[in-house]
Amino acid sequence: MKFIHTADWHLGKIVHGVSMVEDQRFILQKLIQLIDHEKPDALVIAGDLYDRSVPPASAVHLLNQTLFTINVEMKVPIVAISGNHDSAERLAFGSTWFRQSQFYLAGKLEKEMFCPIIEGVHFHCLPYAEPGVVRHIYEDDTIYSHHDAMKVLTGRLSEQMDPEGIHIAVGHSFVTGGETSDSERILSVGAAGNVGAELFTPFHYTALGHLHNPNAIRHEKVQYAGSLLKYSFSEASHTKSVSVVNVDEKGHLDIKREPLPPIRDMKEIKGFFDEIMEINETDDYIKVILQDEGALLDPMAKLKGKFPNILHLERAAAKGGSAIPATEERKQKNELELFGEFYEAMTGLGFSEEKEAYMASVMEDVKKGSDHE
Repeated sequence: MKFIHTADWHLGKIVHGVSMVEDQRFILQKLIQLIDHEKPDALVIAGDLYDRSVPPASAVHLLNQTLFTINVEMKVPIVAISGNHDSAERLAFGSTWFRQSQFYLAGKLEKEMFCPIIEGVHFHCLPYAEPGVVRHIYEDDTIYSHHDAMKVLTGRLSEQMDPEGIHIAVGHSFVTGGETSDSERILSVGAAGNVGAELFTPFHYTALGHLHNPNAIRHEKVQYAGSLLKYSFSEASHTKSVSVVNVDEKGHLDIKREPLPPIRDMKEIKGFFDEIMEINETDDYIKVILQDEGALLDPMAKLKGKFPNILHLERAAAKGGSAIPATEERKQKNELELFGEFYEAMTGLGFSEEKEAYMASVMEDVKKGSDHE
């Protein structure tokens, strides 16, 4: 059986104030062309179809148009799950009747997980869910972290598996040791959002979403597809692709990465202003880091005349100083500081001293509970 593994479309994404919908429309046409060429038995989308829970109308229309083309017109079965950016409830609308055309969409986690069988292969859908949701569904008070939750879910699935069958897991998680980028939303404070790769041992292949680098982890059977496009300059060095996976009746895998060239690339340019102005014009998305130390008269306007899609301009760190990338800076913060950032990003409200004190006590209680286990 052959299937294409993709994830993290993030339809409706805005990068530095610029909508990516037209770039996404272009890259999805490339995906459709690849599907037409490869003739897969299924398309697997491992979460984050949208960039936010209430996506813009243009993103909804693009998703509808794309999935209709692939599933109805091209008659390719689709297995898809929700990610942490999606609204599970909204995405799940219509999923029961979508199955009539072999569009298997798992929006929200349910106690009896739906596992479609395509060409004799079992696909086990693990849509993104917070540990508290899993704890409530299964009435299991031992679940505190994403690892705890996934251990319960994969454990229940493994108990029901046909030992003679081929089993593919489709999930949206942060596997321990994975390489992050600036465009990913943290799942939880500290290491509580991590999931161990060993939990996916019962499956012949695990198709993951969430991390945007297809090389985020090195594992024979647990792999990320990566995002379809570069969504931050921390991803400038990535080669975006989808995975074409062949699995035989014995579970042996043949995995091929197929790059999808975008209409515009995303690049960083570092140098002195006069040198940069000598570079050939480009429509790519550009971040410019200037090394000039003196004053410059409206450099952004001048650069925009040469690079119409320049998105960001900054000065290089002064001599003796060092600029810390956002991903490294995040690693240096403690759990409470990370939660404060997460709270402000999700709510738009300040993380007051009162809220900080309350969360500190909650974290302390959780740690005490885990120490007693």
